[in-house]
Amino acid sequence: MKKYKAIFFDWDGTAVVSRKASADQVAKPMKRLLAEGVKLAIISGTTMENIAGGRLHEYFTPEERRNLFLGLGRGAYNYSFDEKGQLFLLEEKIPVKEEILKIHDICYEIHRLLLQTYEIPTDIVFSRPNYCKIDLMVGNQRGDALFLQEGEREELLFLLEKHGFRGGIKGMIALAERIGKKYGMDVSATTDAKYLEVGISSKSDNADILYGFLQREYGITDAECSFWGDEYVGFGEGIYGSDSFMMTEKTKGGDFFDVSHTEGGRPEGVRKIGGGVDGFMKFLEEQSMFWSET
Repeated sequence: MKKYKAIFFDWDGTAVVSRKASADQVAKPMKRLLAEGVKLAIISGTTMENIAGGRLHEYFTPEERRNLFLGLGRGAYNYSFDEKGQLFLLEEKIPVKEEILKIHDICYEIHRLLLQTYEIPTDIVFSRPNYCKIDLMVGNQRGDALFLQEGEREELLFLLEKHGFRGGIKGMIALAERIGKKYGMDVSATTDAKYLEVGISSKSDNADILYGFLQREYGITDAECSFWGDEYVGFGEGIYGSDSFMMTEKTKGGDFFDVSHTEGGRPEGVRKIGGGVDGFMKFLEEQSMFWSET
């Protein structure tokens, strides 16, 4: 495997087993790579407090932090660190109050339609900064593992079919987009099976913003980047998992890797590595060794 100047990766399920898990293990090779000048960009749908309890930066020196980037909240927040090691916001995608209220209305209408027409109960998380999460499988509790679990795709498809919703997962996304247009919004709707997330941006925005910064500031090309995740597997009909959104027109020349064990179709060009967190750790250790030899 070649050396990469920039490594983009998902957090929970890829770098750590859960949001509450210790970051001690992954921080060690990260620290060595950051010291070598390798750019590390965490791309996650969560927010800062769920990345090592909001204290990931404490593992690294101010100089090392200059090479660390975070793209969080489905495009909402994109961070870097200054020369003193202080966090600062590169770019954000936060809707004005009227827009976020429209997103709330859209998601509540989805909730009402699914319950009224198909008797599918759902829960909604309204507190996200630029999107809502609709829990499509309220009886399925993930606990600390807040990423796609084995068998959840099949479970959701069975649930939808059982209740007479014939469009499958693609139909669910189309429903969200259709209701969005009713409210005058072009929403971005994605799913990891359990949750339908509806908002104004996605991981694609995080990837494009941070890659664009690295390209402008350091001359890094997409061919010098790798992208790691555990949610690439598709739901059929060309609908893929959340990590597939790191693959954009700007980043598609990079190398994409999936550490999940889940069987199923992946976007063209994504290589299944497997191994979960251990698979990603092995890659980081190898990269650290490659860079230390030069």
